[in-house]
Amino acid sequence: MSEFLPIYQAVRAHYGDGFIPLHAPCFAGEEKAKLVDCIDSTFVSSVGKYVDEFEQRIAEFTDAKYAVAVVNGTMGLMLALRVAGVQAGDLVITQSLTFVATANAISMLGAEPLFLDVDKSTLGLSAGVLEHFLNTECRYRDGILHHIDSGQRIAACVPMHTLGMTGEIRKIAELCQAYGVKLIEDAAESLGSFVQGQHSGTFGDMGVFSFNGNKIITTGGGGVLVTNDATLASQARHLSTTAKIPHAWEFTHDEIAYNLRMPNLNAALGVAQIQQLPVFLTEKRQLAAFYQQAFADAEGFSFVRAPADNASNAWLNALCFEMPEQAQRFLAESNGQGIQTRPLWTPMHQLEIYQSCLRGALPNTEFLAARLVNIPSGVRS
Repeated sequence: MSEFLPIYQAVRAHYGDGFIPLHAPCFAGEEKAKLVDCIDSTFVSSVGKYVDEFEQRIAEFTDAKYAVAVVNGTMGLMLALRVAGVQAGDLVITQSLTFVATANAISMLGAEPLFLDVDKSTLGLSAGVLEHFLNTECRYRDGILHHIDSGQRIAACVPMHTLGMTGEIRKIAELCQAYGVKLIEDAAESLGSFVQGQHSGTFGDMGVFSFNGNKIITTGGGGVLVTNDATLASQARHLSTTAKIPHAWEFTHDEIAYNLRMPNLNAALGVAQIQQLPVFLTEKRQLAAFYQQAFADAEGFSFVRAPADNASNAWLNALCFEMPEQAQRFLAESNGQGIQTRPLWTPMHQLEIYQSCLRGALPNTEFLAARLVNIPSGVRS
């Protein structure tokens, strides 16, 4: 008998027999109708009514004043960092326990990620570690915060809301404001997550969501940058549209910029998806509650719960095993039985491409990366 039988029983009880994916999109609404309407309109690229509507719906749902739809979350992060003034040679504080897109977006601008540890209970950037770093390893020079050892400017901070949990974002926002550091939330996984009634992505200068095929809603590919700052929104929109000066027929561009606007075809899918978001959130939170109860008396592992003040979207549920060897056995056995599971990402500082980056001590990062496994969390169609 498998030591993981209680896990398999719980997953099968919810999803049934056959192959069970980790997370798959659910198209149970007006997706096909809106895609056909978009095709019939011939406006399938970066201009069209669905782009405008999708941006409006995201802004309304998150209670952000402005939303700028882009081709994917990675490029949204890069765009936000550029708009925030990040330049080549700057340092950007982030966490090592994240998907590689977070670090890549920083590197695209010639800046360098600086990795700090996460909190075990939230899986997100530790506010205590951040505060200690800002207090002891940074100083002001000519009114600008610099890293003492390297002399580089601390330009921004990018916490990532792991698995939909928003972590200590309130405290992080307070620290960034106190130290004059731009705060850009990597909210790729946290659409539908709130802290005391405030939506993720709206605590800092900007936040960025992803709508990849495995996210809580999808546009196939795509992302959105949100902000409450009119100037930042205008700059992001301008730079994402090749910095073209609006004119009926002339092509004048005033900056080196990007072609990053979300196509209307993708936005049409997004409009149909966001109409169903409240239903998706309800089912995903119910599944998290079901797993929590099912694993309440488990031995050898525990169910990862969001902090009490987090109204998480429960995007991906996770188990934390007592020993790394258990996690590895479970990954091999569960996938062999047709139940798709996955570990968290390889920490950034363990990737060859980022091994030379500055970093603090990362005990929690390494502990969690070796023990956490995501289990099936998709909405049933």
